[in-house]
Amino acid sequence: MKQPAPDNAATVMAFTVNGRDVSLSARADITLAELLRDQLALTGTKIGCGSGECGACTVIVDGAAVPACITPALLVQGADIQTVEGLAIEDALHPLQRAFIDNGAFQCGFCTAGMLMSATALLKQNPHPSEADIRMALQGNICRCTGYVQILKAVQEAAR
Repeated sequence: MKQPAPDNAATVMAFTVNGRDVSLSARADITLAELLRDQLALTGTKIGCGSGECGACTVIVDGAAVPACITPALLVQGADIQTVEGLAIEDALHPLQRAFIDNGAFQCGFCTAGMLMSATALLKQNPHPSEADIRMALQGNICRCTGYVQILKAVQEAAR
């Protein structure tokens, strides 16, 4: 009987990140956040709490917002992943990024990438969300600086 690979064994993985096909070798025990940050240099994905509670690490996997800090990298084999680095279109900011700037929806910026990704997933599924829908979509994202009012306004503006 074949023994399971040790947690630190490397596994070849293939997936898409921000529209680009990626194939790499990664340790079997790392999280998606570690893979994105350490192996792909996509550092917009922040690791805040490390337990999936704060939302700073949120990315979109196959259309759904997920906490990358607790998602095993092995689970994204064959997936389509979008990070905050993939929001801008060529040199133009995504409308949601522009709305965050225009509404002052960030201060320190640590939570901003996760907020943007949660809001992006929402707007893809529901292009005209109510305030309650936005609050529900962002409930897993913690911001200690803004008080959320500007964030809600930014998402509402981007939805228009």
